[in-house]
Amino acid sequence: MKLDALIFIDTNILLDFYRIRRSDISMEYLNRLEDCKDRLILGSQVEMEYKKNRQKVILETLNRYSKPDWNKLTPPTLLAASQAAQQIEKHKKQIETQQKKINHKIEQILGDPSRHDPVYKHLQRIFKHSSEFNLNRLSKARFGVRRLARKRFTLGYPPRKDNDISIGDAVNWEWIIDCAQRTTKDIIIVTRDTDFGAIYNGKSYLNDWLKIEFQERVSKKRKLVLTDKLSFALKAVDEVVTKEMEDAEQQLLDTIEWLNSQLFKNDDEDEA
Repeated sequence: MKLDALIFIDTNILLDFYRIRRSDISMEYLNRLEDCKDRLILGSQVEMEYKKNRQKVILETLNRYSKPDWNKLTPPTLLAASQAAQQIEKHKKQIETQQKKINHKIEQILGDPSRHDPVYKHLQRIFKHSSEFNLNRLSKARFGVRRLARKRFTLGYPPRKDNDISIGDAVNWEWIIDCAQRTTKDIIIVTRDTDFGAIYNGKSYLNDWLKIEFQERVSKKRKLVLTDKLSFALKAVDEVVTKEMEDAEQQLLDTIEWLNSQLFKNDDEDEA
């Protein structure tokens, strides 16, 4: 599917760049985003949410990174002087040295991202891009968008989670509508948030009310596409996406789906 479209990327998708196991793949995605930054629907709301949650996500990914249990690698006293045991001790010291270097790098990324976090630096350039589709804190349009967002939030209109106390999703949606009204382009929304729609068997379905609202406020002929895959959005606007990039994203989505299934499974067991 090829579209002449604007792309809105939700915060949870941007944070995936810390979850994809291969950093070179994350950088490839970020390079493609910079290539098409004139098509991106941006705003200080998404920027704030990204910067609010960046450190938290980094620390979550570190749960899989821990110091080895060296006690399980300690050979019997009888073999302590053997060459194999000496090699273990040698590699233990090398691993500990490298681990200290990694810990220092993590501290730098957490404390000074503008110098040491490559994801942050890429996204900062994108957030600061001067564009008619960037609702930054200097844009006068932000006041009207917020007013409409508060109204729809009060009335309970989607996108809104049941326990939401923030109008953030409403701000993003009103800005998407505003951008669509000022152009003739289609819209692609990249998100895993189910307040924008449902995900079933790997396919995203736009919320019924949002579909009707888009048709009434923008156009019945224009396309509004919901997807949880950034690779799909990039390919739709003719950006180069490699098979490695697609595979890495799918692996991440499969992991998230499995973790969610385990969470629901545990909840059911607790209720039983």
